[in-house]
Amino acid sequence: MAEELLQGTAVGIRAKDGVVLATDKRMAYGSFVMSRNAKKLFVINNRVGGAMSGLYADVGAIVRMLSAETRYYELSNEKPMSLYSVAKLLSGILYSYKLLPFMIEVVVGGIDRDGSPRLYTLDSLGSISEDKYMAVGSGATTALGLMESQYRDDISLDDAEQLAVNSLRVTMERDASTGDGIDVLKIGVDGKVSERSIRLRVVEA
Repeated sequence: MAEELLQGTAVGIRAKDGVVLATDKRMAYGSFVMSRNAKKLFVINNRVGGAMSGLYADVGAIVRMLSAETRYYELSNEKPMSLYSVAKLLSGILYSYKLLPFMIEVVVGGIDRDGSPRLYTLDSLGSISEDKYMAVGSGATTALGLMESQYRDDISLDDAEQLAVNSLRVTMERDASTGDGIDVLKIGVDGKVSERSIRLRVVEA
């Protein structure tokens, strides 16, 4: 995938009591900012969420396809799809378009059926890996640097949220395609799901 098409940054962190996903709010094409209020963070069901970076049109297309498939599963089976099943479904969708791939990268996280928090990362061709923390997109290297230095296996959900926010704040200072605010999704093992939006601007010297 061409690096210049991975606009924006998305991060995910697995905590001992849940999962945090976060993205910036900027939609940019090259050096041109199209929107300062782009939505790249989505609740897939009450236990699973997804954070994406890349071409915004492709983000929207994948969200629509994934929402339709998971909704059909819920209506047919009268229960929500598990986290791993959502990740594998998305992997299959992305791989099926490998000849003309979606220009996105995705972090999928939440609580699986056994009650454990998990985090999966997928590239544009559907390759899937499980991680403790991950960043994707144009600012991934910067965000990963901070997360790698501060992550610990016993991190709490609240501390993971702060680390996700801080990693995106640092990224905004270095990556022109990341900015304008942060959307955060927290999914706890206790069943609580919460979203919040942080508006901010990076002031350049």
